[in-house]
Amino acid sequence: MTASTRSAPPLLAVPAGRIALRDEGTRRTWQVEVPAFRLAPVPVTVGEYRGGDGRLPVTEVSWFDALRFCNARSAAEGLQPCYTLGADPDGLDVEWDRSATGYRLPTEAEWEFACRAGSADVRPGELDDIAWYRGNSGGHPHGVGTRAPNAWGLHDMIGNVWEWTWDRFDTEVYGPYRVFRGGGWFDPPRACRASCRRKSHPTLRIDDLGFRLARSA
Repeated sequence: MTASTRSAPPLLAVPAGRIALRDEGTRRTWQVEVPAFRLAPVPVTVGEYRGGDGRLPVTEVSWFDALRFCNARSAAEGLQPCYTLGADPDGLDVEWDRSATGYRLPTEAEWEFACRAGSADVRPGELDDIAWYRGNSGGHPHGVGTRAPNAWGLHDMIGNVWEWTWDRFDTEVYGPYRVFRGGGWFDPPRACRASCRRKSHPTLRIDDLGFRLARSA
């Protein structure tokens, strides 16, 4: 991990708003207020994470890896790191300083609010136009920013790779499992929706899961 900033695009402003999140398993819906924040227009790339000019989204990164990258990138730019990582293998002792100026993962609510970009539709555009998924990817990920953005200029929110968020999925049932969102290059259309929620242990590393950077406004 290099936390290179040479090819990193500037983050985009996302306005404050309100989002209704829904868990399809329990059919529970809850409302979340979303303060204004900033979000990267594309997922973190191989070039940003490992160095070089690679434009594929980085994958095989755990939730812990993503937090360490956020802290390293913050330090490299003279910003206050957001996270304090402890020794718990489940990550339950990780602390997020919400007043910090540095880079972080978006919350689940921030992610869906930004993905929808003011739309109530299941996805912010025609799937073939906005996403790399099972129907058009050819069985592999593609360079970031090569599909059409949503109304707020954000690319690859749907498809290409899933993206880690800060939140735990269901503390009573799944314990430390963290949420990831967005669908990946091998997923069917049903998984490539703004509301689709997936989860796994924060140590998971897999070939269709990456992350995107956020900062508080």
